Amino acid sequence: MGNVIRKLVGNGPLRGGIRTARMWWVRTRHGLRHVHPTAYISTLAGIEIARDVRIAEHVYVGNGCVIGKNVSIGRYTMLAPRVSIVGADHRIDVPGTPMIFAGRPEQKATTIGADAWIGVGSVVMQGLSIGRGAVIGANSVVTRDVPAYEIWAGIPARKIRDRFASADDRRRHDAALDGPVIPPHFCD
Repeated sequence: MGNVIRKLVGNGPLRGGIRTARMWWVRTRHGLRHVHPTAYISTLAGIEIARDVRIAEHVYVGNGCVIGKNVSIGRYTMLAPRVSIVGADHRIDVPGTPMIFAGRPEQKATTIGADAWIGVGSVVMQGLSIGRGAVIGANSVVTRDVPAYEIWAGIPARKIRDRFASADDRRRHDAALDGPVIPPHFCD
């Protein structure tokens, strides 16, 4: 379907209008009041997103993602297909009571900074912070906070390397992220 629309309308204003209308329908259907109008949530396959999620400008949420309660996602972030932000949602420490009846603890906030990229099939445990500009490799399980501009991967995820080679590159990128919203130019 997407290829047909691309051929018919190209990258012009009609395509933008169709995208805007489609995202309005997704936000309305799922009751997502705190999702910026420029965010794109895939509708190809089942997604599960808590209604209190906060999503900033130009965020992409791939098909099959599961996003639990109390999650905030910064601008320009990409969640590949089947990313899950879950966990810590059942009490396991109540003796004499099966977990299914033990209730739920208070849901801790999960924060994903601006310009982060979380690879396909990754799991981010609830209550963590993924720093701005961080990259999480495919099929990783993130069990600890990830600092800004670091690349992590594995089970459990560990630091692979820094995203930028110098502090100057990092400052230039910070300035771009902190500035006005960058006009969209999406890759095909």
